[in-house]
Amino acid sequence: MDSALSLVLILLATAVLVVVLCRILHLPVMLGYLAVGILIGPHALAWIPDAPGTRHLAEFGVVFLMFSIGLEFSLTRLRAMKRTVFGLGGAQVVVTILLVMAVAALFGLDWRTGLALGGVLAMSSTAIVSKMLVERAELNLPYGQQMMGVLLFQDLAVVPLLIIIPALASSASALSSTLAYATLKAILVLFLLLFVGQHIMRRWFHVVAQQKSSELFMLNVLLITLGLAYFTEMAGLSLALGAFVAGMLISETEYRYQVEEDIKPFRDVLLGLFFVTIGMKLNLGAVVADFGWILLALLGLILLKAIVVALLARVFEGDWGVALRSAIGLAQAGEFGFVLLTLADGAQLLGGEAMQITLAAMLLSMLAAPFLIQHGEAIARRFSAAEWTSRAMQLHQIAIRSMSSSGHVILCGYGRSGQSLGRFLEEEGLSFIALDLDSRRVREAAAAGESVVYGDAAKHEVLQAAGLMRARTLVITYDDKHSALKILHHVKQTRPDLPVIVRTADDTNLELLKEAGAAEVVAEVLEGSVMLASQALLMSGVPLNRVIRRIQESRARRYSVFSGYFRTAADDVGEITESLMPRFQSVMLREGDYAVGRTLGEMELDALAVEVNSVRRRNVRGHQPAGDMLLQAEDVLVLLGQPVMLATAEKRLREGE
Repeated sequence: MDSALSLVLILLATAVLVVVLCRILHLPVMLGYLAVGILIGPHALAWIPDAPGTRHLAEFGVVFLMFSIGLEFSLTRLRAMKRTVFGLGGAQVVVTILLVMAVAALFGLDWRTGLALGGVLAMSSTAIVSKMLVERAELNLPYGQQMMGVLLFQDLAVVPLLIIIPALASSASALSSTLAYATLKAILVLFLLLFVGQHIMRRWFHVVAQQKSSELFMLNVLLITLGLAYFTEMAGLSLALGAFVAGMLISETEYRYQVEEDIKPFRDVLLGLFFVTIGMKLNLGAVVADFGWILLALLGLILLKAIVVALLARVFEGDWGVALRSAIGLAQAGEFGFVLLTLADGAQLLGGEAMQITLAAMLLSMLAAPFLIQHGEAIARRFSAAEWTSRAMQLHQIAIRSMSSSGHVILCGYGRSGQSLGRFLEEEGLSFIALDLDSRRVREAAAAGESVVYGDAAKHEVLQAAGLMRARTLVITYDDKHSALKILHHVKQTRPDLPVIVRTADDTNLELLKEAGAAEVVAEVLEGSVMLASQALLMSGVPLNRVIRRIQESRARRYSVFSGYFRTAADDVGEITESLMPRFQSVMLREGDYAVGRTLGEMELDALAVEVNSVRRRNVRGHQPAGDMLLQAEDVLVLLGQPVMLATAEKRLREGE
């Protein structure tokens, strides 16, 4: 017992430390688990033996992974992307397997070994690619859609490979009958489960859900997942196949999303253990001895897959630039490759040396994947003139749309928040241009006559084409920290006086975004709490004017630009003509301006009934600055006052009395 407990503690301690390090370095957690396995495995520190019990427990990680894939299986999604999924994805898997078999034959390996290796190397990493696409806001771009379509087919291709690879272990004379028998069993089991089990599954989940017990619901999910996995294993198939079918059955019910949340902790923990056991298989001594072969295999893997995907994507989609970006993103090995590699090793289709070379090459390709994807655009531009042409055409279209605009608002993103903001701007007679990466949304908005163009706002040249130098305000309407920081960086370098408003889900990154140059950060959770409080006060009998005052005070504390307004605005604001209504104006001091080198008090702006609400100095913000503050070039003063007085104040700042 003590020995078992010590092994568990060693595993947990090393896993936590390495995963924390991966988070800090922005690397996929899966690579951290693989590193843990390499470190504590029998070929390195030997803290944990490569025992059958450990490997058997790790198989349950694959079970829950396949269950999650089954949950995401959607016939509607497949139909919508059928050309990319079944055309490009199917061709990529088949061509890769055939080419690997041909290369294996050149090295004198058996065709069954070549087939198993082909299935292993045809897979790409769904975890790494999807994570990178989401972080870089590229999921809805053409190459992002291509990559996800190919990955979806690879996930489906795992199912027949789970049947074929174990069957390859039989003798050559019995191989045909073994494959036929395994296929027949698979068809029979799948028919029984999918067509008979679907009706039973839905009714049974209704019964369990009516008991209104989260513990019972969780136990039922585990029973279904492990029960069907056990059933397919008893039928001579794999545990993973049963789990995949279980996920498919539940995906057709209304309980799909609740099940997905409930199963996630089990999946993540056990899947981490699976990758630890994969890392334990890697012998560092063998890696050093065969390093030349490993580098050759690594280059062969990346180049082979990249060339296959690029050529096929060119045939199916017809755009070299998009094809190259897709090829670079899918050139690595994948987590399902490790699942199939484990099956091939168990079926004794690979020798020890071939196993080590393949495993090391796969690991290195996955380590290189984030860097390849990050620099994919530069690589594609270098090798494809079409990529340059496509980018130039995109910028040309944006520039044409924004050419006649001056003093407009740039909206980064035209989702629900962007569309709502656009309507407000139109009602106030303010022009805007919106940048969005959803091509369907852009087409629909353009057809409706709205000023929306396709473009990535996180790219400097796109912002310039949208009229960054002539804009009045820039608003980031989507919640994406990484993209927002890129946009703020570009604005800071090119137009530091331009106020940028950023939308976030909560206040987690509020200070980070403000330090990066955001004039204001609007957190949805805080705005929601203000409106929630206002409704609660009204329904509790608090007078309307007191509720409005509370809301104003709350926003004045939260948003610095409101503080002066709520102090100076009269209660009878409705009687003030619009031309006299106070408003904000940003003024950036330039070299040679009268105010540069003088104190704020010397400018006597208060005599003009103009308040200096805040000062931004190289993105260091100062609210309600003191009168002895010495003004410098490139300071941005946020002024509050009536329009005529604001114009006078700006003239005084620039020219003096």
